[in-house]
Amino acid sequence: MHPLFATDDLSAIPVTLLRPADRAAWADANGALGAAANRLEFKAQAGRVLPLTDATGALVHVLLGLGEHGDAMTVGALARALPEGVFRIADLPEGLDPTLAATAFLMGGYVFGRYKRKPTEIRARLVPPPGADIAAATRTAEAVALVRDLVNTPAQDMGPVALEAAARAVADAHGATVESVVGEDLLTQGYPAIHAVGRAAAEAPRHVRLTWTGPDASTASPLVALVGKGVCFDSGGLDIKPAAGMRHMKKDMGGAAHALALAQLVMRHRLPVRLSVDLAMVENAIGAGAFRPGDILSSRAGTTIEIDNTDAEGRLILADALARACEDKPALLIDFATLTGAARIALGGDLPPFFTDDDALAAEIETSARRTLDPCWRLPLWQGYEAELDSPVADICNTGKSGLAGAVIAALFLKRFVSAPSWVHLDVFAWNASDRPGRPAGGEAMTLRLFEDLLFRRYGPSRASGA
Repeated sequence: MHPLFATDDLSAIPVTLLRPADRAAWADANGALGAAANRLEFKAQAGRVLPLTDATGALVHVLLGLGEHGDAMTVGALARALPEGVFRIADLPEGLDPTLAATAFLMGGYVFGRYKRKPTEIRARLVPPPGADIAAATRTAEAVALVRDLVNTPAQDMGPVALEAAARAVADAHGATVESVVGEDLLTQGYPAIHAVGRAAAEAPRHVRLTWTGPDASTASPLVALVGKGVCFDSGGLDIKPAAGMRHMKKDMGGAAHALALAQLVMRHRLPVRLSVDLAMVENAIGAGAFRPGDILSSRAGTTIEIDNTDAEGRLILADALARACEDKPALLIDFATLTGAARIALGGDLPPFFTDDDALAAEIETSARRTLDPCWRLPLWQGYEAELDSPVADICNTGKSGLAGAVIAALFLKRFVSAPSWVHLDVFAWNASDRPGRPAGGEAMTLRLFEDLLFRRYGPSRASGA
């Protein structure tokens, strides 16, 4: 059992979840506690936690506001707001999934304390709501924590070498096979774009591949391919980023972190599939060996690429990784990348866009996003913008001519290297700019929970839980 969970305890302090419409009735029915809530102006605001004490000052009850549209993720606010003790949700409101509520509590209790002498301690423990799948909540929260840990770790300790080590640790834990192509070997083994982007850095660039076959799978079982962008730090290269744009670029390997965490979930679920994971790991550094604007790069697919801007490097390394993934003819290809600022301008930091031509897959994604409260939004692979990528001297350019629709243009670039029948590209932010219930500021897993749900529903036995 996860250390933030407690076994059923009759002495656990009750927590009541309230929407504004139910607040007055609760206060009227609960005497002195209700009067105290009114006096303290508790209006059931989303995420507000109000401890209530008795005449002796002992904590006897807690209120959690759900707001008008509160959902199970709001339970994540409890972990950091509650004092030391054991708590239980008195009565989960209708429509809130118990497993998702338990997952949210664990997600809210995440702490990245690697570099603090006295890291924050989460002392509250929750008795999981009745009906919660504790194992599922734990499994999901641990995968979310893996993404957060990898993204939060600064580039000094999470370069290509350390990221490969993290991938090997996940593989070793589940019996997966790992192949790694490093440095100059990238040129001889068909990864020239990865080599070009990473060759100026102190740590050699690499392509790391994990493969795994489920215990009930065979050579005829569907192949699920995951691809992740692993730019461990992005200076922008010779087209250097300004200081503000470079500040959080340790997170530019967030796509690889997502792919690795989803692979962990597939393997922990023991899904009857074949799995491949292609991770391109580089640092986009400035040095004598850096690739330049105007250079023309080769790619694994044979497509030549004119470099308009060295800060559009993620799509270059993904070109090689996607081409490798497609060589094995996957039934489903999912790529994750912290690819464009344009996606954030269009949809903000909380809502990652996804791109696919597979309408059935898009419908599955939207259904799982609603079920897991893990949002995303479909943007078009608009063919009318294909000409933006034309180059007079190469097969394709790495940026669009107009500077408009940057997220769409980047997705269209990636599409040139995809031959899988069903493909989706996720342009994730991998970051919370501020604290929200269940989502502390810092590195974040986005769309991970929805894809766990989607893959489990597609390839595993049916499941009633929403987590």
